[in-house]
Amino acid sequence: MVDKENGQCYNNRALNPMGQLIDGKAIAQKIEQETAARVAALKQTGATPKLAVILVGEDKPSQTYVRKKGEAAKKAGMNFALHEIKESTSTLELIEKIEEIQSDSELSGLIVQLPLPPQIDTNAVLNTIRPEIDIDCLTEVNLGKLIMKSNLIEPPTPGAVMSILEHLQVDLVGKNVTIIGAGPLVGKPLAVMMINARASVTVCNSKTRDTKEKCLAADVIVTGVGKKDVLRGDMVRKGAIVIDTGVDFVEGKMYGDVNVDEVVQNAGWVTPTPGGVGPITVARLLLNTITCAENKLKN
Repeated sequence: MVDKENGQCYNNRALNPMGQLIDGKAIAQKIEQETAARVAALKQTGATPKLAVILVGEDKPSQTYVRKKGEAAKKAGMNFALHEIKESTSTLELIEKIEEIQSDSELSGLIVQLPLPPQIDTNAVLNTIRPEIDIDCLTEVNLGKLIMKSNLIEPPTPGAVMSILEHLQVDLVGKNVTIIGAGPLVGKPLAVMMINARASVTVCNSKTRDTKEKCLAADVIVTGVGKKDVLRGDMVRKGAIVIDTGVDFVEGKMYGDVNVDEVVQNAGWVTPTPGGVGPITVARLLLNTITCAENKLKN
């Protein structure tokens, strides 16, 4: 197959022999354009999508992520509301606040920014969100729908991974995929999505003994750990696709899980951090918001 935009050819294995960085901003821009067009169409019916975010405490990375989500929502033409909650809040207080916020009939999507302070029961809080506005897909209902392939939307970060593979025209059927990290935000839902796409999936956790060997056998490697240098160059076979969803801050500087300088020597394609998965995740979040808004209008 040929990517008409840049003239690159991809064979059936979708492996590129020359290491290149994946431009996440360019992929995100295409998704943003689609979202903005759908927002404009929805507004013509008299409805405006609205995204609300709950931020508990003053975690600096979380503040940055929330700010970017707000800016992107406004750029797409959506209404945006940020609810800042004190760090010392209890589980019950936060649940009551969520119930109050989601009583807004104009609301299309609601996010509780993670991580939450240690005294809060995260599962209880997330499952308070109504599934029809759970644009992060973190409620048990929406995760169950993902497994059963009856889902309306996909979790934003795993969805961003799939957007990258779609952009590279990767046919996942029969591909060997290794996921490093088995967390609820990326690893677990992404494994389900890859299985649904008929890939052969291996998931590595902190107790996996032969992670390097599993990575060397992979056509596609996805990391979601949040620790610098989890994936090194000698763990990647020639031409593999490497997608880094992890974020780590070392001395105030942002890193991903992947040592890009090393990995790009072997990988066909690799996402940088920043500028890789991050922008696409935000774009997918807004895409979920407009999808939920359209579904609400339909029903």
